[in-house]
Amino acid sequence: MNKTPAEARELILVLKEKFKKLNSVKIVICPPFTSLASVQSTLNGCNISLGAQNVHWENEGAFTGEVSPRMLLTMGCQYVIIGHSERRNFFQETDEMVNMKLKAVLKESLAPIVCIGETWQEREAGKTEEVIEHQLKAALKMVALEDVEKVVIAYEPVWAIGTGKNATPKQANEIHAFIREKLTTMYNKETAQKMYIIYGGSVTPESADDLIEMPEINGFLVGGASLDPEAFEKIVRSSVTPKAAVK
Repeated sequence: MNKTPAEARELILVLKEKFKKLNSVKIVICPPFTSLASVQSTLNGCNISLGAQNVHWENEGAFTGEVSPRMLLTMGCQYVIIGHSERRNFFQETDEMVNMKLKAVLKESLAPIVCIGETWQEREAGKTEEVIEHQLKAALKMVALEDVEKVVIAYEPVWAIGTGKNATPKQANEIHAFIREKLTTMYNKETAQKMYIIYGGSVTPESADDLIEMPEINGFLVGGASLDPEAFEKIVRSSVTPKAAVK
């Protein structure tokens, strides 16, 4: 929850200039709903895509304060974040709600960025894989093979979000590999290999280089560092590797 429409436009103008010749990596900006229009008009014609931070599972109706998939589509969005840990924690979003949102978004040809991750208590109790598998299967329930390739999975350990803590590259890669293994079981190996699995959790310019070197990490879900153009540029450019370009 940052930036007025005018402030968001100023940030995007800076980022457009920084990334105007960078075409080997996908960049998606997800501002608050109130800034979608100003950001979309500023992004027009450039290589940065627009996404939203949340969505409802219905396209219209008596859901005061909510925003529908179709509304996001008409605003120029191509992506939308679903099931962020802050939504789950502060607004009691359930696995069922995440699944309904995901299926609604896919119907409108938007690409969902689905967040999954364990708390510190769950990690300490040795339940990380159990939690990840449960959240992954719940989110993708009844999602068809032809649709799942459009889904981006974001592994965000809850204990590392906004805390300054970070999963080590090895820890993050192990969970990404576990997620891809489960996707292979749920669908098939070819599909699992094509899907983007990105890491979120206090990503910084200092941690990005080592994280992106891991074979199973395809990118980042960047939080606070995305508000600093210099820091965000370094994170984005860390992803410009032969591995990222081929992916």
